[in-house]
Amino acid sequence: MLTTPSSPDFDASLDVPGFADVEAARKRLSGIAYRTPVMTSKTADKLAGAKLYFKCENFQRGGSFKFRGAYNAIASLNDNERARGVLAYSSGNHGQCLALSGQMQGVKVTIVMPSDAPQMKIDATAGYGAEVITFDRYKDDRDGLVRDLADRRGLTVVPPFDHAAVIAGQGTLAAELIEETGPLDMLFVCLGGGGLISGCALSAAALSPGCTVIGVEPEAGNDVQQSFRSGRIVSIPTPTSIADGALSTSPGKRNFAIIRSLVSDVVTVTDAALVESMRFFAERMKMIVEPTGCLAATAAFKGVVDCRDKRVGVVISGGNVDLARFSSLVGNA
Repeated sequence: MLTTPSSPDFDASLDVPGFADVEAARKRLSGIAYRTPVMTSKTADKLAGAKLYFKCENFQRGGSFKFRGAYNAIASLNDNERARGVLAYSSGNHGQCLALSGQMQGVKVTIVMPSDAPQMKIDATAGYGAEVITFDRYKDDRDGLVRDLADRRGLTVVPPFDHAAVIAGQGTLAAELIEETGPLDMLFVCLGGGGLISGCALSAAALSPGCTVIGVEPEAGNDVQQSFRSGRIVSIPTPTSIADGALSTSPGKRNFAIIRSLVSDVVTVTDAALVESMRFFAERMKMIVEPTGCLAATAAFKGVVDCRDKRVGVVISGGNVDLARFSSLVGNA
């Protein structure tokens, strides 16, 4: 059972989701979200000294796990909210997947994206029919821009991680994984703002109670690690990392409540190590994985947390990366 923490950052009135919300999301997503493959590799197992089960969300609709939460969030809207449309800020994957989900459900979507987001993510978001508004992530007030647009246009904001329906949708990933593999000893999860890990932690607690859940951030953007260690939400300056999908400056309040209750630890990996993992997936498992999508696997490969002789679930969160960027990273051996 989720125990909400005592913390100056926690608002007891927040609608923090539980596993029942994940189950409801599974019904909404049934036949719509892809049941992505769980892949294994003897070479990967040897690297980690463990049995690894990769949940490959790089093969999800929209190229990322974000489709699960985005579709569930739009499907949860009332008729008035659907008619007015939705607004989100996103570095790419949430925007893409919200745009796709809106297109599928007949809801207008507006996305505020950093101007330095990968061009393929900007193009894909617009290609799904969303209006894209760019901003400078290092100079502009993103939150102020979003508030102003929402007020002027009457739009419902669907944030990328601090949202009950988004969290519940992301939790369906771990529910599928555990359903396929059976109980796990550990689960490594890519970590940005905390939507994915908080949803996965709800599923792991319900379906594999002995499972240790570990969040993995880029070393340069360890806002959740700092928050986890201090017991309160910590904000950091906008980080710089190749893991563009994990450049949050602080965890969401709902996410942090779940993380503090159900996650065992938060660790970090370097950009250089992420590139090694990208190269491994391309060469040995024939998959394109974006840098952010390699966070969890990299922690297992590098032994950042001891997982030897364990059955370990590893989330591959997405595969949306410009091919030129991918080539420049993995080609520089």
